[in-house]
Amino acid sequence: MNLLEEIRSAFDRVADPSRAEGAERFFKDQPIAMRGVPAPEIHRVARDFYPRVKKLSVVERDRLCTGLWASGRFEEGALVCYLYRRFAEQCGAREFVLFTRWLDRYVHNWGHTDGLALWLLGASIANDAALINRLDGWTRSKNRWKRRAAAVSLVYSAKRGEHTRVILRIAKPLIEDADDMVQKGIGWLLKETYPKRPKEVVRFLVANRPQTTRLVLRYAAEKMTAADRARVLAH
Repeated sequence: MNLLEEIRSAFDRVADPSRAEGAERFFKDQPIAMRGVPAPEIHRVARDFYPRVKKLSVVERDRLCTGLWASGRFEEGALVCYLYRRFAEQCGAREFVLFTRWLDRYVHNWGHTDGLALWLLGASIANDAALINRLDGWTRSKNRWKRRAAAVSLVYSAKRGEHTRVILRIAKPLIEDADDMVQKGIGWLLKETYPKRPKEVVRFLVANRPQTTRLVLRYAAEKMTAADRARVLAH
């Protein structure tokens, strides 16, 4: 039995189809296939297999992770995110291309989008800031998850108070996006940008309020002071 088969067997031993039915309700209108493995068990499988994955060559590791994505099962895609984030310091331009390929081919729900964008794409950007410039084109993608990823991949930068001009540049075309999943992603990004850069975020939202959806405004205002929230949400 190879490593990929062993991982799937480990999931099979703890899978609960009844749990899968309930979990699928969190992904309304999004195609998703679940085994019914709770998040703590996915974390446990990641911990158990990490020592062996660590010994693989980069090519072997990427092949294993791509095989997990290709199954189409939610838990296997989540496992890739949990495993690969342990190699965050190694992520750069080469990995960014790989993660983008996974995003294009295998990601079809907000859970996978956020895991891949927040941890993996975010790690690549943290190690090579020039990669941010590749996100501008994503804001015009027909793929809703790629547009959401353009925002979510910058959340860690936002929390550190970094790349604020770029964050607002990426936010500009997304604040009026018709897709609520994209709206929630950009709202989240602006919410996390605010604590370190409150004046810039408030100024941006007030200036662009006519085109900004109410959902984006509400999400972005969650961490604001009462005065700033009133300014941003004013009709």
